[in-house]
Amino acid sequence: MAQGMGGRTEALEIAASRRILLLDGAMGTMIQQHELGEDDYRGSRFADWGQPLKGDNDLLVLTQPDIIGAIHRTYLDAGADILETNTFNATSISQADYGLSDLAYELNREGARIAREVADAKTAETPDRPRFVAGALGPTNRTASISPDVEDAGARNVTFEDLRVAYAEAAKGLIDGGADILLVETIFDTLNAKAALFAIDELFEDLGATLPVMISGTITDLSGRTLSGQTTGAFWHSVRHAKPFAIGLNCALGASDLRAHVADLARIADTRVSAYPNAGLPNAFGGYDETPDQTAAHLGEWAQSGIVNMVGGCCGTTPDHIRAVAEAVEGLPPRGIPEKPRRLRLSGLEAFELVQ
Repeated sequence: MAQGMGGRTEALEIAASRRILLLDGAMGTMIQQHELGEDDYRGSRFADWGQPLKGDNDLLVLTQPDIIGAIHRTYLDAGADILETNTFNATSISQADYGLSDLAYELNREGARIAREVADAKTAETPDRPRFVAGALGPTNRTASISPDVEDAGARNVTFEDLRVAYAEAAKGLIDGGADILLVETIFDTLNAKAALFAIDELFEDLGATLPVMISGTITDLSGRTLSGQTTGAFWHSVRHAKPFAIGLNCALGASDLRAHVADLARIADTRVSAYPNAGLPNAFGGYDETPDQTAAHLGEWAQSGIVNMVGGCCGTTPDHIRAVAEAVEGLPPRGIPEKPRRLRLSGLEAFELVQ
């Protein structure tokens, strides 16, 4: 495992105990501003690839690493403590759409390496405030719990084993590239996430060492449930066995609609709570209209109310959003982590806790 990793884990624990940590904002939003074409995505290495590659943002860690590194730097300059790697769709399952499944390990390793290099450079400028790298493990483009065929409720286009193998490969690449944290994020299907967590546990056992793990689900609509049907409480009960460094929510909703669900997590979770909402809901053109000041006002209130330990931005957010959020939470203490009694806690679509 990466040299110095243990020291960075300790530094992360110390930083999280002292202040609300800032995650970065959207990578895709920033990539779109570069207006890259097919040739930009291909680079010289994939100039003759047999199918279109435009839109494969993860591939840019190989073909346009300078652009990805520059985006990371702008987020650190805006006040972010933690960079997410540009590896959201870098599993063999998601890369199959581009015929690039065999590149999954390399994409994750290079995505982490680029972020590590930028984070270390920023830490060298401000040694009293180290910066960290979260290796992003997205949900993949398949779901283990829901049928893709309305005519066959039992049909599946991926298995738990498929997901386990894919996540293990991706996580190994992130670790080898220098990630400080493994971030299982934008979870719409808890079974997918459990495959990722199982793969990570196996990998840690093989390596004889561990990294902090963050888990972030996504509430898909105002019903307050994930796509696979779980409430926030049921989701937490399903993954709490992993003893994550943080549990949180991101994407799908803007801050105003996400607050109640973050507050629920803050009430029931005996670990840190993270939240990185979209910049509001998408408009008719697929863009996001919420200004940095509006996002910062929401997240600043969450910090004042004591329901978060880590905040950042998802779709539509930019370095300006992160800068405003950093100012809004500056000096506010992180949420205290409650101690919960040992009880039988189960989950289906709803949470169940056995009490006397």
